[in-house]
Amino acid sequence: MIDHAHDLVYVRDATERLLTAVGKLDNASVTESSRLPRWSRGHVLAHLARNADALVNVLEGRPMYVSAEDRDSDIERDASRPLDAQLADVRESAARFQETGASPADWSRTVELRNGVTDSASRVPFRRWAEVELHHVDLGIGYELEDLPAEFTERETGFLAARFAGDPGVPPTRLTDGTRVWRTGREADAPEVTVTGPPADLLGWLAGRREGSALTVAGGPLPAPPPL
Repeated sequence: MIDHAHDLVYVRDATERLLTAVGKLDNASVTESSRLPRWSRGHVLAHLARNADALVNVLEGRPMYVSAEDRDSDIERDASRPLDAQLADVRESAARFQETGASPADWSRTVELRNGVTDSASRVPFRRWAEVELHHVDLGIGYELEDLPAEFTERETGFLAARFAGDPGVPPTRLTDGTRVWRTGREADAPEVTVTGPPADLLGWLAGRREGSALTVAGGPLPAPPPL
């Protein structure tokens, strides 16, 4: 069962870790490239702030973004700001998200995100947690997939495996870190491919953050996960 209040605490803690780490940068560092193609660290920080506001929209019954074009233009507009402005925006938008999450609501209701995707309102805090954790890694400032909380790594691996389940472009695949097992890809009587590796590498591959060179594959080539 999803505990949205529990996840809101995790979001708060992850945000504080990110703000503490980013606070050690300088204005020049913010303009440097992140690990995401064509995005500076400023783009990543701007995206995190606007994503918090977008998820407030979701929880309050409004469209997540006015349009894809508006989303992209807002990130471009905010990407070049100095460090102090970036920090303030991430902090203040995070506070708005926490405030909305603390308001009485029917957390069992269905909400709509981008591109017609729907989910339970109770899962929105977890989705925000994923944004903060993975984009902290994307900043390339010393926080790695191996540093992610173990509970987050396990849950996000399961979330992405479920997201890709039934995808015709992904062969039936069994994932394991040696202890836990997940299945994904199109349906079949038995898994065709088994992918084994450390938790951080499994998550990195599923989330498009690592190419999978540290993984062991049996039964075929390493599948290519769909883009997120």
